[in-house]
Amino acid sequence: MLGECGMKARDKTALRKNSVALLRELVVDELLIQILQADDVLTEGMAETVLTEPTSFKRSSRLLAYLPKRGPRAFSSFCAALRETEQQHLCELLVRFRDQQTSSTESESEISFRQASTPIKSKGNCERSSVYDPAFPLPTQECAVPAKRTRTHESVEMCLDADSPVTTAVLPCTSEFYLSHSAQAYPMCSSPRGLALVVSNVQFERELSELDTRRGGEVDEEVLRRLFTELDFTVIVQKDLTAQAMRSCIEQFVRRPEHVVSDCSAVCLLSHGVEGSIYGTDGQLLELDWVFERFDNARCPELQNKPKMFFIQACRGEEMDNGVDQLDGEDQTPPPGREQRDAGRDEKSERESAVRGQTESERLRVKLPQRSDMICGFATLKGTAAMRNTKKGSWFIQELNAAMRQRARDTHLSDILVQVNGCIKEREGYAPGSAHHRCKEMSEFTSSLCKDLYLFPKYCPK
Repeated sequence: MLGECGMKARDKTALRKNSVALLRELVVDELLIQILQADDVLTEGMAETVLTEPTSFKRSSRLLAYLPKRGPRAFSSFCAALRETEQQHLCELLVRFRDQQTSSTESESEISFRQASTPIKSKGNCERSSVYDPAFPLPTQECAVPAKRTRTHESVEMCLDADSPVTTAVLPCTSEFYLSHSAQAYPMCSSPRGLALVVSNVQFERELSELDTRRGGEVDEEVLRRLFTELDFTVIVQKDLTAQAMRSCIEQFVRRPEHVVSDCSAVCLLSHGVEGSIYGTDGQLLELDWVFERFDNARCPELQNKPKMFFIQACRGEEMDNGVDQLDGEDQTPPPGREQRDAGRDEKSERESAVRGQTESERLRVKLPQRSDMICGFATLKGTAAMRNTKKGSWFIQELNAAMRQRARDTHLSDILVQVNGCIKEREGYAPGSAHHRCKEMSEFTSSLCKDLYLFPKYCPK
């Protein structure tokens, strides 16, 4: 049976069935929220949103809306927070209800299993087992799912799609195209172009987390390794890292001296995920905003004014996109005076600065925003699940690979990601009889790039 991203079904049911009692009796105070933050169940933004609600009912309602989407550990962390805040009676209510549901489900599963495993006799009185052919790849989501669960006939593996693009060599950029487009683009002359980091979590630690193996994830990491190698990047692949190991890996990557002589960088993160974070193999969360901060202009000066690419293959929520039926039918630069006034400076302060001895040779350095020159492609929209084929890899990485190989020669990255969006929009799951049949996905990207980002593959200016 396919799991869903986020909290386990039995835990979600316990929260939902007891929501009236929780909304009536739950006390959401700063201590409870701090405990959930310390367990990485709530982000800082979520905690602030909950605590700024005007009434106790709304604070409880907001918290209960967040919890089912915060991973398989959220329920146990919430129960622990209830005990710590002297709300033991609510904890016992939830745990007792969940355990009763579990016992009932296990009894039904045992009966069903005995019936399903009874040998079927053919006309020739030969016994044959009711066994399904596991030849097709399993449709699955990039989500946090229980590792141990009863395997029934619904585990039959089926292919999500049969039209995976064929991998071809990266097409080379011509000298004519480079000469006609390089002026308005980021400089892209270094060889190698830069460093590319691929962090791929496939196997998760059973004793520390309840996350399933990401079957097909190993395909994605190999696809990306080959792609960026052909694009003339030095590729670093790190596999199966805990959340803390991912932090250490990224901090080491940021400090690599090669960034000084490189023209760009790329980071690919492949794992289970929730909104705003991805999972380490230990079931702990790594916030994506922390990752982006490591590459800002203050913390990574070697990459100032250089494009930084990020690609995130992970769920951003638990909702499956089932789709809907279609109905037919050059920047102007403000005058210097205005810029200075907008920044809080006036003519008097300028004169005072001049009196303090500023000369032509001692001009103030150009200031940069804290974070700029970044582009990030997400496999799916906020709040929704990402789809991964267990044999061919994820939809997003498949389409990104195909688009980069075919179009990087004459298309800048923003337009490539628009094309990826279009391809993802057209894809549809094929898994008759399962919840994934005709499922959809929609990728997106965010950008603070200030120029066109052409990779000019296989072209090295003299």
